[in-house]
Amino acid sequence: MIASLAWRNIWRQPTRTSLSIAGMAFTSLLLVFMLSFQFGSYDTMKSSMLKISDGYGQFQVAGYKDDPEISKAITDPGALIADLESLNAVAASTARSTGFTLLANGERSFAAAIVGIDPGNEPKVTTLSTLVSEGRALTTEDEGVVIIGDGLARNLRLKLGDPVTMLGTGMDGSVAADVLEVVGIFKTGMVEVDRQIAQMPLNRFDDAFLMEGAVNTVAVTGDFYDIVNITPVLREIAARHDLIYLDWGEINPGVKSAIALDMTTGMLMYVTLVVVVVFIILNTLYMSVLERTREFGMLLALGMKPSQIGRLVWAEMIFLSLLGSGIGIVLGVAVTGYVQSVGINFEGMDEVLSQWGLPSRMYPNMTPFRVLMGPGAIVGAISLLGIIPYRRTLGLEPVSAMAS
Repeated sequence: MIASLAWRNIWRQPTRTSLSIAGMAFTSLLLVFMLSFQFGSYDTMKSSMLKISDGYGQFQVAGYKDDPEISKAITDPGALIADLESLNAVAASTARSTGFTLLANGERSFAAAIVGIDPGNEPKVTTLSTLVSEGRALTTEDEGVVIIGDGLARNLRLKLGDPVTMLGTGMDGSVAADVLEVVGIFKTGMVEVDRQIAQMPLNRFDDAFLMEGAVNTVAVTGDFYDIVNITPVLREIAARHDLIYLDWGEINPGVKSAIALDMTTGMLMYVTLVVVVVFIILNTLYMSVLERTREFGMLLALGMKPSQIGRLVWAEMIFLSLLGSGIGIVLGVAVTGYVQSVGINFEGMDEVLSQWGLPSRMYPNMTPFRVLMGPGAIVGAISLLGIIPYRRTLGLEPVSAMAS
């Protein structure tokens, strides 16, 4: 009975009800779109930056991240990779080694980090091979070749087919020297990567730096959130091999800090929006309760209990919030779904976004949590604050209420 009365009552003032519903629906639409777009941008940022050269997680010897000496190596990467392949969440893994060298072309020389990669597995984990703008990426048949960033190529005045001399320090402290042919030049848009990174086949790296099968890191990839969810399992595997596991935030703390800062300011804006809308709607509904005091007095005189009237008013508020938020969710999903298919292009921001490994076209990404979080907050807040008009009805007396 309470539910049917509540539904009938909210339509006794169709204009006021419609305006209240429209306000909640528009706010819910905004929250669905903005939350999906913001978190979608975070997903793009994490996947774009991490997949260029890092992966979603890395296994290292303790202390390697803070002091990346080539001698801090994983001596049996094959056993570790075999354990990782047994995990469904890990789509691929790859071993790599890094040496800090001096690259020279004639009289010109430049310091760079040269990374030995497995050309067969590395493209499954990172996307650097797809960013080769001149020449080609490394293949499993390659030996004495290298691909370099376009910034490094400019500094050394190198072009495709040119030889480049590499001079570094091997794992045992001896001199690591080699002459490599430039077969590819990549451009990521990230200045530090393009100016300081080069890649060569892992087998050739192993010979030049006397690694004897050891590597410095093993990187993993898969669905981002699947990898995040199995972090405890990956740490256990690392401990069994006397290694440490670094998650995405530890690999690239700058990205994590930027996301945390942006999320904090975004959440403050969303909370402010929800609070303003909730109090506007609550004020409207509370005024409607005051206008109906005479009506409530008549109901009390007919034998209805104050608590029943309170529940009636509370049900009206819940119905309004559910209806308004429900319409907003439907509209928000429709709008966000459309934008998710076409994206939003930020013209003129290419260079700025490329520094973070981001494309110029961004896409929202809907999940049940992102769709329901904002509208759910509105419904929850109105339902909770419904205690205010509920308590107002508990103190009503039949005679005084009808005389008001």
